[in-house]
Amino acid sequence: MKERPDFNQIKSYQDFAQYYWYREELKRICKSLDIDYAGTKLELNYNIEEYFKGNIIRKKKAARKTKKEDGELTLKTGLIECGFCFNRRFRTFFAEQTGVRNFKFNADMAATAKKVKEDNDIAFTLGDMLEVYYGKKVYVKYDKSCLQWNKFVKDFCKDKASIEFKNKLKVASILWNEVRNSTKEKVFTKELLTQFAHKIEQYKT
Repeated sequence: MKERPDFNQIKSYQDFAQYYWYREELKRICKSLDIDYAGTKLELNYNIEEYFKGNIIRKKKAARKTKKEDGELTLKTGLIECGFCFNRRFRTFFAEQTGVRNFKFNADMAATAKKVKEDNDIAFTLGDMLEVYYGKKVYVKYDKSCLQWNKFVKDFCKDKASIEFKNKLKVASILWNEVRNSTKEKVFTKELLTQFAHKIEQYKT
């Protein structure tokens, strides 16, 4: 199984994309390349892909705040003009719109808000954001690849073979590290228990 090299040894995005990278690693890579290091894993990956193509994406300047940030909110209010953020004011607004008393913003709303601000999309409204909440509109999807580790652990613990181990999280971490630093698919399979038995044997009950 091919080990993951250091970033400075990688010569193409095709090679880079074979491996798993944590968001903090992607952030450090972008900083070292002097390109935009803000955003989701999906956005950071995109910035690095563009770097390999010769397109340098610099850090974006934050949009200026407007005088309408304290005004009345309606579905036609622009997300940028009202200074949208995930606070009580906007939670209350969406609670009133949806009828959900304890309203909570979802991951797609968070990803969308960030992208709208980065694009300085002044046409995007709170009504558009409401449609994102209901799944009727897609502006940008939340990058779920950051949840791969959680799913890996969950699948490992669900497997009957995991009962043999006294410290499941430790064993899952060892197996994940092997998968993460390779070109293998980032999922748990029973074959990993055999392939890396020499590394996890000591954790059996």
